[in-house]
Amino acid sequence: MKPEKLKPRSNYLNKLLQFKDIEAIKVVTGIRRCGKSKLMDLFIEEIKKQGISTDNIIYMNFESLEFDFITDYTVFYNYVKNKITNKDRYYLFFDEMHKVMHWEKAVNSFRVDFDVDIYLTGSNANLLSSDISSLIAGRYVEIKMLPLSYKEFLDFHSIEKNEDSFQLYLKYGSFPSIVELGFNQDRINDILEGIYNTVILKDVLEQNDIKDETLLQKIVRFISDNIGNVTSPNSIAGSLVSNKQMEQNNKKKKSPARSTVENYICALEKAYIFYVAQRYDVKGKELLKSLEKYYIVDIGMRNMLLGYRDVDRGHILENIVFLELLRRDYKVKIGKVGEKEIDFVAEKANDKIYIQVSETLGNQEILERELMPLLAIADNYEKWIITSDKTFVESYEGIKVKNAIDWLCE
Repeated sequence: MKPEKLKPRSNYLNKLLQFKDIEAIKVVTGIRRCGKSKLMDLFIEEIKKQGISTDNIIYMNFESLEFDFITDYTVFYNYVKNKITNKDRYYLFFDEMHKVMHWEKAVNSFRVDFDVDIYLTGSNANLLSSDISSLIAGRYVEIKMLPLSYKEFLDFHSIEKNEDSFQLYLKYGSFPSIVELGFNQDRINDILEGIYNTVILKDVLEQNDIKDETLLQKIVRFISDNIGNVTSPNSIAGSLVSNKQMEQNNKKKKSPARSTVENYICALEKAYIFYVAQRYDVKGKELLKSLEKYYIVDIGMRNMLLGYRDVDRGHILENIVFLELLRRDYKVKIGKVGEKEIDFVAEKANDKIYIQVSETLGNQEILERELMPLLAIADNYEKWIITSDKTFVESYEGIKVKNAIDWLCE
């Protein structure tokens, strides 16, 4: 535990508190440096306020050299067993759990052998791969963590909600670790580059059978440059052959295999760098098997990779809205109504919303283009247009118009 005052992440903290003292293992997943360890610290602070003794809290961060000697589940089990010295309930916190070979065997034994409440974090979806989760199947809940929302960004930086602060959010991104840098672009780039390189090395290359790092980096940049565009592994593979290479070789350079590109994209998704939205036939009520959209976990990281530029603002806003819907626990797909496309179909429990995202509704042609797909849907679920515009018009034919900044701060 570090002594400085921790900034609240109420959305995630409340989720953990809801699951406190239930039998299920709590697993917090998300990209490195998004705040998982700090969330553990916040939660520990909270349970101490509730009267839990420090003696009954065991916290282990496997990124620390302090626990470098724990390499397999038997050493892990015996170490924790020796720390449990009374019959009261213990609260176990294991950060970056994937570092320990067959950790799931030890964790399952803790659950069986002792009166414990268990919390894990991990920066790669392999943490809950089928082989591992089969041992604890039905015995865990996953809490998916993202970097800061715009609302959290305002709180962390102690700034006001307005267009200027939103532009800072779009420019520098949402990782909590940039907060102390005072919007210094060079220093922020250094931090973001460090996060990116660590994720690529530890959570992509080390965790997967990837032999061509150059190809991997090209795929990262291609997807980053095409957030919000409908694409596929085939189209990505075909786009990675440059004209310059073809001229140098004086022959057509072979595109990387579709399966290779697909595997590399899957590895990037597992490391939480990119998120995919599948296409959904609204009328047929089925997922379509081709052409998806990808979104990056942090726009600041995209800017670091591609350079700061004032283009693709519509797709950047779309990316921001997509991540915010995930934060609000929606499952998000791309909608298809005949030949028309809906940016997002967002669903949870008994709630469904159809959403169009548009940087501006500045003229009648754009407005009609955004309205048409929504008007083509026959059901009575809510339909929204989210835009950067400030407008006094709240709806068109029952379709709500929401200002992006206001919606993000709801």
